[in-house]
Amino acid sequence: MTARILVVEDEPAIRESVTYALEREGFAASEAADGEQALEALLADDYDLVVLDLMLPRLSGTEVCRRVRKSSAVPILMLTARSSEVDTVLGLEIGADDYVTKPFSMVELIARVRALLRRRELDLDEPPALRRVGGVHLDLVRHVVGVDGELVRMTPSEFRLLELLSREPERVFERKQIMRHLWDSDYVGDQRACDTHVSNLRAKIERDPLRPERIVTIRGVGYKLVAV
Repeated sequence: MTARILVVEDEPAIRESVTYALEREGFAASEAADGEQALEALLADDYDLVVLDLMLPRLSGTEVCRRVRKSSAVPILMLTARSSEVDTVLGLEIGADDYVTKPFSMVELIARVRALLRRRELDLDEPPALRRVGGVHLDLVRHVVGVDGELVRMTPSEFRLLELLSREPERVFERKQIMRHLWDSDYVGDQRACDTHVSNLRAKIERDPLRPERIVTIRGVGYKLVAV
């Protein structure tokens, strides 16, 4: 089945080039020129992935991402300026799954798109399973997470990270291992993005994210999940 992708970019040349490249690779691509058009498109139809520029007129990309995450787990690939590190981190914190910095090559963009779509397929194909690590419960079929008896909404990347850590509680996973798992490839990206995803997950499962007890940092190595 052909994956449907929404390209949200206000610069016509970039938007049209990305759309053309995606369609040439066999995807069904639609376009939106600003944040409000993007939300209207996402409300009107279902998409398998969103390519989202952060600097948009009418409604910023970060606000679009924030609103989408209230009701949808669709993978989001951000387009960011090379100098906008703060915006990039903010985008990941509010639920984006990956990012590409401008200027970018179409080869790199297509590779990131395929990696996110492959992750989505693998997530949908997970075998039935329930896991419990202390007060954290995972339903791998419904992609539902409970923390101390309360349901918690997760982004695809947050759920995938928690699923990995919960496979072997107390085992330390290196940052490179985590990133390879998140992208389902040898591509490990910027490992600072790993720390951001961990921080996001801590905000949702820790009693006090400033004093994490469940996701423990092993300095210079990585992270492990502890039953609390």
